[in-house]
Amino acid sequence: MTDPRLAHIAELIELKADGQYGLAEINQRQHALQAAALAEKQGCPETLIAAALLHDIGHMVHDLGDNAAENGVDDKHEELGHEFLTSMFGPDVTEPVRLHVAAKRYLCAVEPDYFAKLSKDSIVSLSLQGGPMSPEEIAEFEAVPQYREAVQLRRFDEQAKVKGLQTPPASHFMQYVERVILPAVE
Repeated sequence: MTDPRLAHIAELIELKADGQYGLAEINQRQHALQAAALAEKQGCPETLIAAALLHDIGHMVHDLGDNAAENGVDDKHEELGHEFLTSMFGPDVTEPVRLHVAAKRYLCAVEPDYFAKLSKDSIVSLSLQGGPMSPEEIAEFEAVPQYREAVQLRRFDEQAKVKGLQTPPASHFMQYVERVILPAVE
């Protein structure tokens, strides 16, 4: 891994992801690894596996603490993550990251039983993030080419909260990140 951007991403996952993941009994790193493992197990494209690993990187690049939602603050981690990743990846990675919170709002609006699948912290953050989408927001969301991938990422996000689940290490998933990162601009 000679690309310093890859080293920086790996460092964030290894060194900045020890904070508790919301109200779950796992940390940010475990959550990211579980999401990536789910994407890999389902045979998703490398871009979606990378997005699954990186979807919450916005939590690792802000300074609002481990659980801003608990304090009534929407940390907009999806926007921070998107901003952080945009210079390094194309939209097949960055758009699912940007839209994974919107995908929760979308699923709560279009699937009657989805709300019941949310964890306690996802319910708390949902109210801060605008609640279920309106019909106009649904149409706007579905107009984004990567909305299906964002919905799939959201499903992985909700499932990736299992205490004690064994996954491959971050280095295993960094191969996908390395293969989909854009060439460095000199």
